Amino acid sequence: MTEDARSLWDAEAETFDDAADHGLRDPDVRRAWADLLLPVMGGRGRMVADLGCGTGTLSLLLAAEGGHVVSGVDFSAEMIRRARKKGHRTIPKPSFIVADAADPPLQAGAFDVALSRHVLWAMPDPATALQNWIELLTPTGLLILIEGRWSTGVGLTAAESVSLVSELRNDVELRLLNDPSYWGGPTSDERYLIVSRR
Repeated sequence: MTEDARSLWDAEAETFDDAADHGLRDPDVRRAWADLLLPVMGGRGRMVADLGCGTGTLSLLLAAEGGHVVSGVDFSAEMIRRARKKGHRTIPKPSFIVADAADPPLQAGAFDVALSRHVLWAMPDPATALQNWIELLTPTGLLILIEGRWSTGVGLTAAESVSLVSELRNDVELRLLNDPSYWGGPTSDERYLIVSRR
């Protein structure tokens, strides 16, 4: 990632959590995300890599409500500063590091889950980033992607993301996320969840 991109996301950090799905400040939106993700995780206490974690909202949700041990990675130092501040009382306490999510400096083969929300589309080389994320997983590890194609024209369509994952994994499940409860209101974007178990 370029320094310009890093500066952009550092600046975005101040208002990042204002979006309903970023900050999860609305209890109904938070509950919707918990109800979506926790059943997919496959039990409590999983080792989770949250790639492009932003201000750490999903990391904190998974730790607090699922007992998961989460390592969050983001290349924005300001996002990570805010994640650490928000998470200092969460048990188990997530760890947050400043690094490029495209090639995270985490132990290969050590994670039960690799999670990314609205990050893959922004990778300079999405296929290589996906390969790096999959290498973090145990042999039975789970890949979870939340992505979208926004009305502004940026992002990845569901078909594009399914194709990318299918090049690397045999099992790809797609679920459209049209329910406004995830976003704090209706959206005309194409937003979706991909889960790959092998």
